[in-house]
Amino acid sequence: MATGNGGRGPLVADKRYARGQAPAAKKPAAAKKPARSPRPPRRHGFIVGFFLFVWRMIWAVLWRVTAVAAILFGCVVFYFYAQLPDLSTLLDGRARGSVTLLDREGKVFAWRGETFGGQITAETVSPYLHDAVVATEDKRFYWHFGVSPRGIASAIAINLREGRGAFQGNGGSTITQQVAKLLCLGVAYDAAVWKTEADYERDCRAGSVWRKVKEVPYAVAMEMKYSKEEILTIYLNRAYLGAGARGFEAASQRYFGKSAANVSPAEAAMLAGLLQAPSALAPTGNLERSQNRANVVVGLMEEQGYLTKAEADEARANPARPTEAARQKSGGFFADWVMETTPDYLARDTTEDVIIETTLDQKIQKQAEDALAWVFENKVKAGSKAQAAIVVMSADGAVRGMVGGRDIPQAGDFNRATQALRQTGSAFKPFIYAVAMDLGYSPLDYVDDSPYTIYVPGSGNYTPKNYDGKFKGMVTLTQALAESRNIPAVKIQELVGRDLVKKVATDFGVAQNLADGPALALGASESTLIEMTGAYAGILNGGSSVTPYGLVALKLQGENDPLFGQGGGIGERVISETAAHALIYMMTQVIEQGTGTRARLNGREAAGKTGTTNSARDAWFVGFTADYVVGVWLGYDDNTPLQGVTGGGLPAEIWHEVMTRINEGVPPKELPKEIPQSAFTGAGPGDNVPVQPEDVPYFDDPNAPVYDGGATDYPPAGTKLGPVESDDLAEQILNELLGN
Repeated sequence: MATGNGGRGPLVADKRYARGQAPAAKKPAAAKKPARSPRPPRRHGFIVGFFLFVWRMIWAVLWRVTAVAAILFGCVVFYFYAQLPDLSTLLDGRARGSVTLLDREGKVFAWRGETFGGQITAETVSPYLHDAVVATEDKRFYWHFGVSPRGIASAIAINLREGRGAFQGNGGSTITQQVAKLLCLGVAYDAAVWKTEADYERDCRAGSVWRKVKEVPYAVAMEMKYSKEEILTIYLNRAYLGAGARGFEAASQRYFGKSAANVSPAEAAMLAGLLQAPSALAPTGNLERSQNRANVVVGLMEEQGYLTKAEADEARANPARPTEAARQKSGGFFADWVMETTPDYLARDTTEDVIIETTLDQKIQKQAEDALAWVFENKVKAGSKAQAAIVVMSADGAVRGMVGGRDIPQAGDFNRATQALRQTGSAFKPFIYAVAMDLGYSPLDYVDDSPYTIYVPGSGNYTPKNYDGKFKGMVTLTQALAESRNIPAVKIQELVGRDLVKKVATDFGVAQNLADGPALALGASESTLIEMTGAYAGILNGGSSVTPYGLVALKLQGENDPLFGQGGGIGERVISETAAHALIYMMTQVIEQGTGTRARLNGREAAGKTGTTNSARDAWFVGFTADYVVGVWLGYDDNTPLQGVTGGGLPAEIWHEVMTRINEGVPPKELPKEIPQSAFTGAGPGDNVPVQPEDVPYFDDPNAPVYDGGATDYPPAGTKLGPVESDDLAEQILNELLGN
């Protein structure tokens, strides 16, 4: 059946629409875009592709290596971190203790070893010093983590620009890295590895690349272990600041006599400036350089805001100066001598801080140094290389001053007063006359100054000669000593016996391998100046031996009780007091009318003896007033003969200059003198008894029997002749001598 719609089926309304609602008109379908053909792969040239491949390989390796390196670095840091000890154990960086030497008034005059002034912290130190150290050494200290790549790069650039190695000169080290060096990266001193502690220190301070590499993890470990202020505290306590001062507290006490907590901006700048070159910049060595460096530090502090302009200007206008005690350069030889006479475990090798009270008088020390300098400046030709030594002591052996050479000493320099063994020349003669006086002879007794020869077994004849080549015939013992006549000295020695002369000289302290032959009388033996001065002190004190000493007491720092006390003084009696006083009288005549007249003092009594050795290689003058004994030696270190110098010349003038200065203001006193009556002539002081050669017991006949150490022609040593009882003086004396 045909339909009305052309056979397409009945019309039915769209059920999606509500009744009566017509469908919306359809939008025309958007035209489809034609599909894009796939983009061909981008192609590179061979070279670019190769480099890209290499870069990918490098990057693949690099990040892995970096990761491994980071892990290893972390392990190393952790290892160092685990090894770092507590802060308190790191503050005293000295391997050994220090020795502080005090003069007789208790004032410091010298230090030995490295002093440590006590622990300070970054919080207790002066704010000026705290800031000066940071401004000078590491202005980014509070902003880095132990290492400053920027600082290292800058330092390398400076070093290369100045023609040095990359790590030579400026190191670019942070304060933390410097502390790592001070701690030697945790490596302790081992005597099996380093010969000396100095070698150990140098190795710790080495600036090699490998050292720098090891510093980095150690510094980072420190930053993890300690706070910034704790790291700075270690630095403040361990840094070396010249003149034996370890740490800023010790340096502040050493140079300014005050705690590091109380230093001014100028003083803080000077102390911080020492870090660059402690020894070269120490104000006790070169004040001008130290002040110039301090001005640089002041500028850095001002630039970084630590000082106002007014404070900086004040610091520059009034630069710091070390105290008088710090500037004191006297007493170095004395300090070395005291250290030598102190047990090593309490001196050079001490692990404690030691205080030594001494006999030094700084005023006398300075006067002796000035006297020597004045004589060489005014009485010796310019450029002379001759050396001199001086010892000043009291009659009990307490050394008050010591000059071991013309130059200002460095610690450990050769000390000519205590270490130089030199022939004594005629300065030895008083010991011969000391024996004669002790045997009962008088200064008024006579000796024949005539040609004399003595036979020495094994050597042959020995013929002494006088310095002036003349013979004076009959002279008193006093005149023989005053004029330092050689022939009488040998005759008297041979009469009283060499063995006894040796014993007396040794007991007085002259104990350096005394000569065996008759030349003993003329000072052929060697001795040191301090020994000779001590022996003369024995004569002054009435005939008792003396051990020269400088140490009065030794204490540990902070302790009141000494570990031990005085190291010398008056000992056993050697000759009688009467003999000593007679010898003192004879020695006054050396100065009044003999070879030592240049040593004469105005208004003050003095006694002494000159000494000149063969070829004038050594010249001496040793003598005393009632208050002081002074010994002077002059010569060349290489034994070059002195030109036109004898003991009565320059040494006597130096002695005079020293004595004049040290006795200034001291009331003059008479020396203890005595002139016993002559046992042979009966003469006393003021008597004039003519004598002939045959009247005295000193043979001038070359063929006469002589004492040779074993002969029995003379009475045994120590025999005293009785008083004169016969008118026939010559016969009595001869009979007594020959035992008839």
